[in-house]
Amino acid sequence: MTGNLLKRRIAVARGLEPGDVVLKDCRIVDVYTQTIRTGDIVVADGVIAGVGGPYEGREVIEAHGAYAAPGLIESHIHIESSYVSPEEFGRLVVPLGTTTVVADPHEIVNVCGLAGLRYMMEAAEKTALDIRFMVPSCVPATPFDHSGAVLEADDMKGPLADDRILGVGEFMNCPGILNGDDAVLDKLVAAYEVKKPIDGHSPGISGKDLQAYASAQIRTDHECFTLDDVEARLQAGIYVMLRNGSACHDLPNLVKAVTPANLRRFLLCSDDLHPKTIFEKGHLNEHLRLCVAAGLSPEAAITMATLNAADCYHFDDRGALAPGKRADIVLFEDLKDFKALATFIGGRKVAEKGRYSLPFTRADYSAVGSSVCIAGFSEDKLVMHLTSDQVRTIDILPGGVVTEKGQASIRRDDRGDFIYDLQADIVKVAVVERHHGTGNVGLGLLRGYGLKRGAVAVSIAHDSHNIIVAGTNNGDMAAAVKALETQKGGMAIVLDGQVLAAIPLPIAGLMSDQPAAAVDAAMDELYAKAHHILGVSDDVDVIMTLCFMSLPVIPKLKLLDTGLFDVEAFDFVPVEL
Repeated sequence: MTGNLLKRRIAVARGLEPGDVVLKDCRIVDVYTQTIRTGDIVVADGVIAGVGGPYEGREVIEAHGAYAAPGLIESHIHIESSYVSPEEFGRLVVPLGTTTVVADPHEIVNVCGLAGLRYMMEAAEKTALDIRFMVPSCVPATPFDHSGAVLEADDMKGPLADDRILGVGEFMNCPGILNGDDAVLDKLVAAYEVKKPIDGHSPGISGKDLQAYASAQIRTDHECFTLDDVEARLQAGIYVMLRNGSACHDLPNLVKAVTPANLRRFLLCSDDLHPKTIFEKGHLNEHLRLCVAAGLSPEAAITMATLNAADCYHFDDRGALAPGKRADIVLFEDLKDFKALATFIGGRKVAEKGRYSLPFTRADYSAVGSSVCIAGFSEDKLVMHLTSDQVRTIDILPGGVVTEKGQASIRRDDRGDFIYDLQADIVKVAVVERHHGTGNVGLGLLRGYGLKRGAVAVSIAHDSHNIIVAGTNNGDMAAAVKALETQKGGMAIVLDGQVLAAIPLPIAGLMSDQPAAAVDAAMDELYAKAHHILGVSDDVDVIMTLCFMSLPVIPKLKLLDTGLFDVEAFDFVPVEL
């Protein structure tokens, strides 16, 4: 800010000079007073100079009574889970009214280390969307499996000193904090030293353990499942993120906890969101629809998506339509369906009528090209050699990524290998290490996926992102793994040894280098064949469900490349009971 710019802004605000842009005849959503009033918004040098007016500008945009709201702020997302690159993600969500996102790139950093973070930051420069990155805190998420990289506290200090880095991403290692693990606490201290926020992740933590977790200056949590979880975190001073993504849909239930008294302690987030969800439902505008449908006022819902996020993350220059704030503005047709008519970032119109307005260029991703390094894998690695018919199963629970600890009686062949039974809805699942060529293959049994024949494999397996494959027979499972090795990562479904559908993801085995519409069309084909030919249950997300079956920080039972893992006990258990 220079003196001349400030003088001009003041003159524009007083009506003595025209602004660069003026939005005429808006219905202005005031998140400070929870009211709506009519007037103009005038912009000078990318900043809101005045609200109310009447004002004049060199460019006049007639809003015709549309609702003007602050640009929406996504509080927590993993862009990689959209299967598209940051530039493409911006092209997807900016037309929906999103202007800022807080992104935790722990997917790509678990694969590529800090080179992954650097790529994401470079790619973010190619989009109008303001992407603020957190340094992943848990690379790997636990010490029990093999990721592509390891980040210790000393590795995090360099990025944290960068002004472009917002803070530390979701701290999933709750046991490490609660047990006072020095290496874990050093990561917290690294954030304290530069006075940057730390996001949380504490499913199932309560009582004194929650108090201890909050005492580590954890600022947010998006892993609330019940209204009691919400209340406990609010009382501990933690911001609660109401999550609605492709895999987890907590918002419709948890929004019931929002009251006028506690409104300012809630944020909106997606966590994981793939293109199909965005194309069919939207982004944060869908969150707003759900909040209003649940009985919340539009003003309150918009506050959670703007001002609250700005306050939480110290985005002091945005989050409201007021003089001095950055001119991040979205025009909505109404405050029920939240159809975005136009989006402005820094006073520049960047999207209109659902279309991104700016030229599109893609960053070079050669430094994080495919990283599929499988060694010693063969079909024989999938034989289970069970010693009992009584086994543990990973039971899928609908509507989320939490699993139940199941038990079942199964049949075995003469090698002790699992025999698929069409009536039981239990299939074999394997995690194949893909980063260092260790040859590790973890084996388990999955119930509730619905797969009746063939195999499904992906190189996305949260959070270490090894290959995860589910199937009814070893031959198809091995063929699916080999297909991913050949195409250098991605998704594939196989029947009778033949690939029925495949989607390459050449950016770290996580993201496509194709337009989102092309990825969506390819996923339509893959999903249709997985459901209609392979028999995956209609109420199961073919890919998103499978790729969370290896996340060892979400209860209750998960599979790693090193074996079956009981999240509550935080230890390995045998498949046999």
